[in-house]
Amino acid sequence: MGLKKKIAIICNYELLPERIGGMDHFFWSFDQKCKENNIEVDWFFPNNSKHDNYSELKIYSSGTNVEKSFLTFLEHNKPQYSHIITHFVELCTPFFKKVKQLSTAEIIAIDHNPRPLNGYSFKKRINKKLKGLLFSKYINLFIGVSDYTVNEILKDFGSHLGHKTKTIYNGVVIDKILIRQNRSVYKPTFLVASHLRESKGIQDLIESVSFLPNEIKEEIKIDIYGDGPYKNILLEKIGRYSLQNNFLFKGSKPNLNEIFFQYDYMLQPTHMECFSLSILESLAANVPVVTTNVGGNAEVIKNAENGYIFEAKNIKALTKILEDVYLGNKKISINTRELICNSFSLPKMVKDHFELLFK
Repeated sequence: MGLKKKIAIICNYELLPERIGGMDHFFWSFDQKCKENNIEVDWFFPNNSKHDNYSELKIYSSGTNVEKSFLTFLEHNKPQYSHIITHFVELCTPFFKKVKQLSTAEIIAIDHNPRPLNGYSFKKRINKKLKGLLFSKYINLFIGVSDYTVNEILKDFGSHLGHKTKTIYNGVVIDKILIRQNRSVYKPTFLVASHLRESKGIQDLIESVSFLPNEIKEEIKIDIYGDGPYKNILLEKIGRYSLQNNFLFKGSKPNLNEIFFQYDYMLQPTHMECFSLSILESLAANVPVVTTNVGGNAEVIKNAENGYIFEAKNIKALTKILEDVYLGNKKISINTRELICNSFSLPKMVKDHFELLFK
C-alpha cells in the first residue's frame, strides 16, 4: 500500500451545514484514510463548504453541473489519476465514455439511487438497456449500497455486468449515536426522520393515523424531523383529518444522531429507498424501525425482531402495526444496536471502499 496514488471523487451531493448526514461522515473518514496511506484525493462537489471536516478536503466546486465541470478539469489539467469514483451520478451515460477518452484511470461507479415503487416505464427500461450496452464498458466496477441495488443495476443495464458488480453497505458513526436505555412497551413515542417529498410516503402515515381508534388518536404523538417541498401538502392533509395534535414538524437537525434515543420507534413509510442511513442510525440508537418492503430495507430490518416491515402504500397494515405497538400488543425486545455495530459501521464501510483502490 506504499504505492503513490492520486484519485478523483465526483459527488453530485450538495454540501449543507444544516444537514450533516452519514455520507458527510463517510467522505471525511475516507479522505482521512487516503491521506494516512499517502493517497491524494481531489473532490468534486456542486458547491464548496468549510463546515466541519470539509475544511480538510481538497474540493473543486462546479456550480450546477459536476460532471461537465470535471470533464473540463480533466481536459485542461490532465491529472494522472489511478481511480475515478462517482457518487450520486447517473450510471451508464456518455459522461463515462468521455472520462475514458481523457484518462486511463479505473472508473468505479457507486449507485445510491432508489428505484420507483412500480419500476420504470417500458420506454425508460429500453433506454437503460441501450445505455448499458453503449456505456457500461467504460465503467470498471459498479458498487451497489445494498444487494437490492446490485440486482437493480443488473436489471437496468444488463445481467452481463454481474462479474463487475459488488455490494458495499452504507455505515454509520456508531460511537456518536446515543443509546435508548428503557424502551416504552405501552404508549411508546415515535419519530420520522426524512426529507419531505412524496416518495417518502409520510402522507400514508397521516392517513394511517386517521384510521386509529379515537382513544389512541387522542394521545399518539409523532415528531417529524426534516424539510422539503412536500411539507405544505402534508400540513394540508393533517388539517383535513384534524390531526394537528398528533404531528409536530421539528425541521431539519444536523445532530439527529443525538436525538433518535429520545424515542421508542422510528417510522419510515417510504415508497423508494436504496439503503437508508436513517434506519441504521435509528437501530444504532436501540430504536426499532417500522418501514416498508422497498429497496434494501429488508436486508437490515428483520420483521418482529428489530422492527416491523409492511407493504409500501398499505395504509391499513401500517394502522394495525401502529395500534398494536401503541397498545403494547407488539413489542421489540432485543437491543437493536448490536447488528449495526457488527455489520453496518462507518469504519467497515470506509475499509471496504478503500480496498477497492487495490483490487
